[in-house]
Amino acid sequence: MAAYLADVLNLFFRWFHVIAGVAWIGASFYFVWLDLSLREPPEWKKKKGIKGDLWSIHGGGFYEVAKYQLGPEEMPKTLHWFKWEAYTTWLTGFALLSVIYYWGAEQYLIDSQKISLSQIQAIGLSLACLLGGMVVYEALVRSPLRYQPKVFGAVLFVLLAFSAWGFGELFSDRAAYLHVGALIGTIMAGNVM
Repeated sequence: MAAYLADVLNLFFRWFHVIAGVAWIGASFYFVWLDLSLREPPEWKKKKGIKGDLWSIHGGGFYEVAKYQLGPEEMPKTLHWFKWEAYTTWLTGFALLSVIYYWGAEQYLIDSQKISLSQIQAIGLSLACLLGGMVVYEALVRSPLRYQPKVFGAVLFVLLAFSAWGFGELFSDRAAYLHVGALIGTIMAGNVM
């Protein structure tokens, strides 16, 4: 019964994760397009703090989108924040990681030929690596290094390569590969906050 439940949860969270990821990527592409399509507004809009605007049509309706330099003078009562696509992708990804790699740690997470770990140790290491990676990233973002984009990117690349190597030493090959993606996804979702 437990194996059947694990399979059902695996299938559910896998598809939910894919759909949420598509929504997140779609929203990201939309905003890239939107930023590239903004036009300089008329003077009266500039005086209100509007940096760019765009008129579009979809589904028979006209839309006017305005991008403020900092923010409107008064915040609206209803503000849609495009964060749930990222959070849902991360939450379903973590649920999938838990169902496959934590629930089935002996089979999927641990490679006893590399290092002898108990299930609790392997899961603890996995969680510590994901949390630690996020903490290191946040420390780098808050450091003066952020003002040197090329150096910052190079440091991130080296740290990611080191993380991939470390995951390969700690976990099964399949789990190591997945943890690189989980670390990147955790950092990306954390950036949405």
